[in-house]
Amino acid sequence: MGSVPEPQRWVICPVCHKPNPAGTRFCEHCWGAAIKQDNQLTNEELEELNRRQEIYLERKKKFKLAAAGFAVIALVGAVLLGLFYFTDTIYKPPEDVNSNPVEGDWTMFRRDLFRTGSTGEAVETPEGKLKWMFSTGASVHSSPSVVDGTVYIGSRDYHLYALDAETGEKNWDYKAGSWVESSPAVTDGTVYVGSNDGYLYALDSDTGEKLWDFKTRYPVQSSPAVADGVVYFGSDDYYLYALRTSDGKELWKYDTDSPALSSPAVANGIVYVGSGHGYSYALNAVNGQRRLRYKTHYAVYSSPAVSDNGTVYFATTSGSICAVDGMARTLWREHEIRPWWMQLWIMGVPIPQPPPQSGYLWLRWLGRAQTSSPLLDGDTIYIGSGNRILAVDANTQEILWTFETGGLVRSSPAIAGSVLYVGSEDGKLYAVDAGTGEKLWEYATGDSITSSPAVIDGVVYIGSQDGNVYAIE
Repeated sequence: MGSVPEPQRWVICPVCHKPNPAGTRFCEHCWGAAIKQDNQLTNEELEELNRRQEIYLERKKKFKLAAAGFAVIALVGAVLLGLFYFTDTIYKPPEDVNSNPVEGDWTMFRRDLFRTGSTGEAVETPEGKLKWMFSTGASVHSSPSVVDGTVYIGSRDYHLYALDAETGEKNWDYKAGSWVESSPAVTDGTVYVGSNDGYLYALDSDTGEKLWDFKTRYPVQSSPAVADGVVYFGSDDYYLYALRTSDGKELWKYDTDSPALSSPAVANGIVYVGSGHGYSYALNAVNGQRRLRYKTHYAVYSSPAVSDNGTVYFATTSGSICAVDGMARTLWREHEIRPWWMQLWIMGVPIPQPPPQSGYLWLRWLGRAQTSSPLLDGDTIYIGSGNRILAVDANTQEILWTFETGGLVRSSPAIAGSVLYVGSEDGKLYAVDAGTGEKLWEYATGDSITSSPAVIDGVVYIGSQDGNVYAIE
């Protein structure tokens, strides 16, 4: 048998308490002596010990200063990031960026931030008579945009049409790769429109020539909004996109967690859009940074309307209208913390009642499902809900009047002067007194109407599932 090796002996440093081999005079890990008895040390060893102590203390001081500096930098960085992400103290969106059109443009779905579907002028009041009819090759869900005497509208026959507003004659058409259900935006000589083939197209408004296109993974049913050289639109691939209008280059995109069917609005440098998973969003128009994630609880497929004072109105599929402060910011982890807070409060834990979510102004249940977009005219909101058209006071949330149609109202209303125009799935276009809800006239098409009307110069333009585009004067 081999001999058992003699065990190694160790000395514990009295300063750092780490082991050193027996016989060590100075700790290998710090400045301390491995042997407590200082009187056993020579003068040279005591001087070495003192030198090591000074070095150790100097290093310790530098470490503390470095740690303190890092902590200060981290704190300042956290404060600056908090101010940047949760306030407008450091960076405020440019207030002059919005998708409201100048005269002669149609820069978004329903033309403007109020979603009026018209220029607001009432030179003549339509009387419900057919001016002309244009037949496409399939049903028309897209809504018309009317600019410089031309009606632009898509069809499920894969085409976008440019029609003479006076005669209904075709000026040109452009064939996409699938249905064109998106409603076009027209500005600066360019038409922007999405298709179910997954592309957003930019076309010359005079000739229909393709200027550029942008491919997403799934259909583009959302209607684009154009502001300050950028076109914003949603796709069924769950993203809201921002592209440069000059060449279609992607500037940013934002994940909405569901198909982005809602058509965006841009006001005060902020993009507002609904989504299908129970949240609606306010994003910085320049970089796509999220400012507000507002819990609507139900899907928002319609398009938001924005008032002059910055209130944003979202309509949900559950039959409610949410009024939201458009400048509000979501607090950190707000929607994750709030349910626990609410549960503890309900259980009687002595804590304050949780406040409303950020941005909340009011909510009004209308009782019936809706995909119609709200129209804001002064202090009155007009909207389709179920088979009804409603007028709601924006200040008191009181329902002012109700008008019933023979089918669901998925069409979004338009207003010109004191008359409201809206289509219904009963196949009729209705003209209703905006103040009283009294029917003035109706015009029957050959099938249901999901397209939304446009009113220009005393003429109402609208598409129908019968495949026709109608001009009613």
